Amino acid sequence: MNLVERAKNIMFNPKQEWEAIKAESITTKELYTKYAMILAAIPAIAGFIGYTIFGLSWGLGTIRIAVSSTVLWAIVTYVTGLAGIYIISFIVDALAPSFGSTKDMTASTKVVVYAYTPAWVAGIFQIFPVLGFIVALASIYGLVLMYMGLQKVKDVPQDKIVVYFIVIIIVSIIVFFVMAAIVTAIAFGGYMMSGV
Repeated sequence: MNLVERAKNIMFNPKQEWEAIKAESITTKELYTKYAMILAAIPAIAGFIGYTIFGLSWGLGTIRIAVSSTVLWAIVTYVTGLAGIYIISFIVDALAPSFGSTKDMTASTKVVVYAYTPAWVAGIFQIFPVLGFIVALASIYGLVLMYMGLQKVKDVPQDKIVVYFIVIIIVSIIVFFVMAAIVTAIAFGGYMMSGV
């Protein structure tokens, strides 16, 4: 698996790429070490640069943040992002039998990891915090990819996929907000508490 080709193909030619992904023999560990851990670094590094140079928008102004806080933010963002992927993959796999699919943690992780690709790649726009909305748009496209992945890789029956997908979206939103709260509390808690 070539990381650049996989990222490009899953974003721009997903139907064929999901077929290739389904047939590919890869371990969960390899999904993390050869793909997720690399791409998940993009938003963390770009955000570090953006917060260091431009600061954090807060209310009607901007807060200049100490480099130590932005380093902490980048590390915690990176770690919680990867933890979130694992949690969502675990839930996708645990729920699979309830929706006519089979438990297969590797297949579940494939779906979640590759569906996150657009958000990770768009994370480069975190360099300019004002462009953070692009990451949100890319994340929405990631949901489309997840739906396709559930169909192709997890073989979810057509009559059950919509409900399965909605449950996964709800779980993903909850995981996202919990992880964001953790990141904010750890990295920027002092700024928020001081009312700066």
